Amino acid sequence: MESEVAVKSEASSWEREAIEKLLLADVRERRAARRWRMFKGLVWMLLFGALIWVVASNRLPNTAPTGPHTALVNIKGEISDGGEASAENVLSAMRGALEDEGSKALVLLINSPGGSPVQAGMINDEITRLRKLHNKPIYAVVEETCASAAYYIAAAADRIYVDKASIVGSIGVLMDGFGFVGTMEKLGVERRLLTAGENKGFLDPFSPQSEEQKKYALVMLERIHKQFISAVKKGRGDRLKETPETFSGLFWTGEQAVDMGLADSLGSLDSVARDVVKAEKLVDYSNTENIAERLAKRFGAAIGQGAAGAALHTLPKLR
Repeated sequence: MESEVAVKSEASSWEREAIEKLLLADVRERRAARRWRMFKGLVWMLLFGALIWVVASNRLPNTAPTGPHTALVNIKGEISDGGEASAENVLSAMRGALEDEGSKALVLLINSPGGSPVQAGMINDEITRLRKLHNKPIYAVVEETCASAAYYIAAAADRIYVDKASIVGSIGVLMDGFGFVGTMEKLGVERRLLTAGENKGFLDPFSPQSEEQKKYALVMLERIHKQFISAVKKGRGDRLKETPETFSGLFWTGEQAVDMGLADSLGSLDSVARDVVKAEKLVDYSNTENIAERLAKRFGAAIGQGAAGAALHTLPKLR
């Protein structure tokens, strides 16, 4: 009898110990989970603070060193709203460069295939205004490409310098897109598009385009083209040796561009700073996009990309 009681007592003691161990293990796990959540929260707070600091510090005005120097602003890639070569970024950098007392001239270093005529037109207009306001020369130096909207910008500069193999010109306007009407008919897919306004959906790639709609689009492109031509003629003046091909959308090498009056001379960033501005020291005022901003833009772009993408693709471009 005593042995049975002892066995039961030992079993009960083992069960209590097992339960205590399980409870202690559960408590430890809860504490560890709570500490981990607190740690993750702290890490995210630090990352968020770092993100704000990086964005803010990148937007602070550039501080140029004392003494004479040549100010530099890069115009690279597609000229578009929200991009590195947007009017907002370029104009902000230009103002900072020209307001600095040490800058003797501003060089726009261009390597772009073109983009938005609106953004290019804004920059073109501001170049003219800022030159008069600060009484400092503004030069354009072309690297590989200065086409369409990029040339729209360069045309406002005092002088344009190119490499002999640079690609220059493409003074024209395009509106591109795709039509899938025939494909949908073959697949037996019906497009159901409801609009208020008979021409509201004429840029829809899944709907047929009438001749009237096509003519309307061509008239709009022609008007933008005339604005482009007017800006080039105003900027280049008597230096431009106009031919029937000048405003046809063709492009030429830098060497040809000089002969045609689309550019002034062969030259590079260093040679212009050294021989033209007479201030070899270069100070870059460009508003470069940092990693934090790039990530933020990607998140924002992902939200509205789907529905708006097709319509935005058809907007006029200078390319």
